[in-house]
Parts: sequence; structure tokens; C-alpha cells
Amino acid sequence: MVYRYLAFKTPWRALGATLLLGGLGCQQVTPPPSSAPEPSAESADLAQVVATNSVLCDLTQQIAQNTVDVLCLLSSGQDPHTYEPTPSDRQAIEDADLILYGGYGLESRVIQLIESSSTPASQVAVYESAAPEPLMGASHEHGGHEGEEHAEGEAHAEGEPVPDPHIWNDAQNGAAIADVIAEQLAQIEPDQAQTYQQAADEIAGQLTEIDAWIQAQVATVPESARKLVTTHEAMAYYADAYGLGLMAALEGLSTEARPSAAEITELVNAVKSSQVPAVFVESTTNPELIQTVAKNAGVAVSDDPLYVEGPVADSEADTYQKTFIANTCTIVEALGGTCDRASAPL
Repeated sequence: MVYRYLAFKTPWRALGATLLLGGLGCQQVTPPPSSAPEPSAESADLAQVVATNSVLCDLTQQIAQNTVDVLCLLSSGQDPHTYEPTPSDRQAIEDADLILYGGYGLESRVIQLIESSSTPASQVAVYESAAPEPLMGASHEHGGHEGEEHAEGEAHAEGEPVPDPHIWNDAQNGAAIADVIAEQLAQIEPDQAQTYQQAADEIAGQLTEIDAWIQAQVATVPESARKLVTTHEAMAYYADAYGLGLMAALEGLSTEARPSAAEITELVNAVKSSQVPAVFVESTTNPELIQTVAKNAGVAVSDDPLYVEGPVADSEADTYQKTFIANTCTIVEALGGTCDRASAPL
């Protein structure tokens, strides 16, 4: 199996200072850049496929197996919203035969990187192809990248509805993502087209079973408790697919959006009035701000993080399919339901 990361994960460290509500923003997880590994003899003659985030990397690996060299711009567990390109990333883009990125504004710096390159590679916005009618969310630009260009070179005004890029958090969308990847891989390795489609079909079958399993687990949560409060707006597709209310989030569609003091106070009041049993931390953002909100609202914080940005190596969610199992059990159990992990279709 040929599967290489161009950057390596570094876990965040606790800030060690007490967070106060006034004017605090979430600290982001940004692994330091590192040099790309030298291509192995095994990968030297294979087509080069660059995938930009952990969902695309994992599914491409599952579908392609050892027929191509998969290079991942982001390390497992890294936040795509805060990605910063390195020189090795630029070289990978130049050398690629196929570039698979998310689209819908998820990785604005990837678009800039591609547009500034001379790569002849096919460039595919996988999520835009897989879900041509996305959910919409509000653009929030509170942080240091205010006014930054988004995907396709379009800047979005504060509060303007924009496509929500987090389509992978609905299992049925995952099946569509796998189909797009298989189709694109077949363009560069046509002799493997049948193998790719068979793998995508197998993944789709797994995700159909997972979809039904999720619905059964969510059904154990009391109806009044089926509400999500998260760090940023990444779970709208999950909530929409599985009958949960998306109550509130500290940040917008991007984790770069810093909440103001007034917005934090508003969220605390909303959490209090909604009587949600718990709020949820995420694996790619520092949890201290959401923990402070929970403390001020008098509600619990989930014991485990949500893997909202995709699989994370060396965790219970180390594949795309497993993220659904981990996230569902975290949500269901925190909201007062019961999660039957033993019956999970994996």
C-alpha cells in the first residue's frame, strides 16, 4: 500500500490559562510543516494522486489500494480550515497526475496553491460533484482572515449564505464521494476502472448499513434532547440526515471564525434556555472555550470529541466509516440515549 502524508500530526497542548468569556477565540490545531518523504521504489512508477484532507485521503486509499501513490496534503487530524501550504505541498501539486480537493470553500488556500502552480493535473472538487445541492450556512469572518478569498475566488460578505462544505458527515453523501473518487481514478488508470468501482460499491454498501444503524441509535435519545451544540458548524448534514436539531455553534462554517464576547454570551443563554443535556468538543479544535460555555450554562461536556473533519490515525475513528460509529455513540450517549457499538456494521 502506497500512502504518504506531506505533513505530520502534532497534538494540541492545553493552554494552561483560564478562559474568560470576554473576547476569547478558539485556539486551532496547526501541526508544524515538515518535508515530504522521498518517494519509495514502490511508488516511483505509480500515478501521483494528491488528496487534500483526511476524508478524501482515506477513501482514495480504500478505493485505489496499491495502484497509485496517494499523497495527503493535510495530516490525519489536521483542520482543513487552517491549512497552510508548505514547499513540499507546492511540489506535490506540480508533480501530481490528479488532485482531489473538497471544494465549497473548505480549503481556500488549496485553491490558491493550485491556481499559482503550473500543474497539468486534473483538479476535481469532489464534494461539489458528490453533492451539487449543498446545505447552506452563514459566512462568519471574525478572525485574522477577514475578507480572505474563498473557493473559486469569491469573497463572501459577513452573514451571506454560503455552501456548507461538510457533506461527508451524512453517510449517504459518503457513498457519492466514493463514486466520484472511483470515477476520477479511472481517468488516470483506466485498466483499474472495474476494481475502483467495485471498491466504491462496497464502501457504499457499508455506508448504507451504517446509515440505518445511526438512525436506530438516535431513536434511543429522548426527543426533547435531540439537539447539538458544537464548536463550529460542521454537523448540519449529520443533524439533517438523522433527525437532530442543530442548536448552536461557537463558530461558523470555518474554524477561523472567532466568536465575539456578545456571541459567546448569546450562546451561553441559548444553551441554558434549550436545556440540552450536553455540548460537544471536536478533535481538531482546542476544547477550552466550549468547556467554558458549558460551565457558564451549567451543562455537561461530552466525554469524547467529535471527529467532525474526518478520520484520525491511532484513534477509534481511524477510517471514514468508523467516524460515524464514534461520533454517533458520543452524541447518543451524551444526550441520554444508548448506543449499541456491538451491532455497528463494521
